[in-house]
Order: sequence, then C-alpha cells, then structure tokens
Amino acid sequence: MRRLLALLALTTLPVHAQGSTDPLAREIEQRLEQVMPKVIAWRRDIHQHPELSFEEKRTSALVEKHLRALGLEVQAPVGKTGVVGILRGGRPGPVVALRADMDALPVTELVDLPFKSTVRTMYNGMEVGVMHACGHDNHVAILMGVAEILTAMKPRIPGTIKFLFQPAEEGLGGAKAMVADGALMNPKASAIFGLHVMPGPLGSLNARPGGFLAAADGLEIIVKGRQTHGSSPWLGVDPIVVSSQIVLGLQTIASRQINVAAAPAVITVGMIQGGNRGNIIPDSVVMIGTIRTFDPAMRTLIHERVKRTAEDIARAGGATAVVNLQTSGLITVNDNTLFDKMTPTLRRTAGEGGFNVVGPVMGSEDFPEFTREIPGLFYALGSSPKGSDPAKQPANHSPLFFVDEGALPVGVRSLANLAVDYLRTAGAVQ
Repeated sequence: MRRLLALLALTTLPVHAQGSTDPLAREIEQRLEQVMPKVIAWRRDIHQHPELSFEEKRTSALVEKHLRALGLEVQAPVGKTGVVGILRGGRPGPVVALRADMDALPVTELVDLPFKSTVRTMYNGMEVGVMHACGHDNHVAILMGVAEILTAMKPRIPGTIKFLFQPAEEGLGGAKAMVADGALMNPKASAIFGLHVMPGPLGSLNARPGGFLAAADGLEIIVKGRQTHGSSPWLGVDPIVVSSQIVLGLQTIASRQINVAAAPAVITVGMIQGGNRGNIIPDSVVMIGTIRTFDPAMRTLIHERVKRTAEDIARAGGATAVVNLQTSGLITVNDNTLFDKMTPTLRRTAGEGGFNVVGPVMGSEDFPEFTREIPGLFYALGSSPKGSDPAKQPANHSPLFFVDEGALPVGVRSLANLAVDYLRTAGAVQ
C-alpha cells in the first residue's frame, strides 16, 4: 500500500486510553498491558523473518502454534498459507471477523534495527532483499495479541470471533483465496474489521465512510522493437526509447485527459526491464505498473486510453506494444451503517482527538474481497514516531519504512474493543 496522503496534514495527537465504566473495556485495558511485551516480541521476530506472498510458512506456523496454545479452534491452511482461529464466547451472540495480512515485499531493508531483515530471495529473475516494508508484521502481532486478550475473556464474550491471518495481500489474491476456502463461513461472520499501519500521528485512527481506498488494477506493457548493435540504432528499433516515451505519455492521461476533480486516479509504472548489456539495443522491454481509481466509468476510460496511448506511441516509433490489463482491483468501501455504529469505539480507543475522518486514499487493499460477502470497516493506524512530521516519514513500500511500536497498543485496543462492542450492539445477550 501507499502513503495515506490525507493524513499528512494532521498534527501529532495525544495517545492514551480513555477511561471507561464498561467492565469489558476495562478488562481489555488491564490485559493489554500484560500482553504488549509479547506483541512487541512477535512483531520483531516476524519482521526479522519476512516471507513473500503465499510463502508465509514460518509466519503461519507461529500463528497456528499460538492460537492452538490458546485453546482456539484452528483451521489451516486456509487460502494456501492462511490461518483461521475461532473463539466461541461463553454467551450467545453473532459472529465477527478480524483480519491481519502476513506477507512481506521484495525490498531490501535500509532501516538500522537490531531485528533488521537480512533475508534475500529471487524475484522476477533478480536477487532482492525481503522486508516487511508495508508493516504487515505489525498486523500479525497485533491480532495475535487481540486473540490472547479476548480468549482470556471467553466466558464474558457475547458471540463468536474469527481471527483471519491472511496471506498474499500484495496483489496476489490472498483474501480471495481465503474466501474461496470458506474463511468467513462455519460459522458465518456478519461483519469484518481490519487495520493498516501507515505514516500518521502516532496512535491515531483514521478512516472514512464509503470509498476509502482505491481499486488497483495491474498494468503490463510489452514493447517489441528489433535488436541491434548499440552503435547503429537505425538498423533496429529501440524499445527502450519507445518505452520511455510511453511512460511519459501515460502521465498525460490523469493530468490532461480525465476529470480528476470528479474522482482521483493514478497511473504508475513501477518496473521497467529490458536489455542486459550497454552496447546492445534489446529486442523488447517489459513494463509493469498499476492503475488506481475510485469510479468504474473512469476506470474503463483510463483503460481505453492507456491501451491507445501505448499502442500509438509504439507505432510511431516503428515498434509494437502489447497491453495487458488486470481488472480485479476493488475499491475498499466502509459500510456506512457499520462506520456510524463503530465510530464511538474508534474515538474512545484512540483517545481524545485521536480519531479522524479523512479523505479518499489512493492506496489499495484486497480487504474488499471479504466485504463482497459481509459489511466491513477498514481503518489506518498512524505509526510515525512521536513528535515527527508524518509528511517527512518514508512511505509504505519504502526500504526506509519504519513503524514506531508505540502505535501497537492502540491497534490491539481498537480491534479488541471493536469486536466486543460489535457483538453486543449486533444483538448479543447482555
């Protein structure tokens, strides 16, 4: 995911637990202090041992061992490498799901930490580092902590809680695979909650009703030229020059060809691969990127113009362009009724002034694969160091991305309270 741009203008906010007369909220707060050393240790361990999408075997094993030790019902593997834990409360009530994603990214970590990742792997034919550059290590540790707190409160839980530890959020269909394997069924959840660490005031909780995160469609362009010696470009067709022109041409779609005042949109080329020697003009170039949109009609228009732009520029240079577009991206939509119902919980758990309704964000998630089936609420957890300017902090997916662990208690507190409050307000016996 990308930086939560809408949060950057916010000032640093106080982070503390609000006092509450509710006995379950007080118990969560008491148990929170006890579990946090474990949450920090889990997070650091997972951070030091990152795994790419659908390769999260070590992480899944750690999660499964913990859930079984708590005495929960465990389903694994779900969605290839996912894990589901089921807590059946001691009192009758509905079913709610909490989700954490587990995968890391092909990024070489540059943050100087005692638990820095040194893992290396091959990705897209290149040797790269592996890093939790999107912060999913924090999500896993947070949900493991929530599971421990709520399991200890089992006799007083009014309903059932499903803990979903999801693989492959980073564009590879992990949520879809879990849904296909029945992660939301037996028993069927009636709502789902999830969070994501992002640059923002430490411990702040940030969300909006309706469309929150953009749909991200995959973009691949293969430019085919004609290979020749680097000294004689006129004897071939240079796909690198043509690709450079295509990259620039694509940027005019959002800036000049569509009404971004109606709905935001971003076209990004994140990888260009072509050639292997300085004195050889290669035969072809491959470009991979994403198209992010909030509006279905605009999405269709952009797809049409991306194809036209790439093909016409290539033709003008004597090359050809093959454009492949994936249309599986979904907008992350927060259910309006659920958002209104749970806003008091988010305000309380963030502390005074710590909850913010923000604008749409161009980052994307596969969380909406779950909300195709049931209502959901997704929110951002501000994780920039206290006293820092979030605008100057490295974004998610940066090799310098850093999460201040001071945000983790708010993540545990918010998810635990959302689960309990939802079960009670959704019709559980008091």
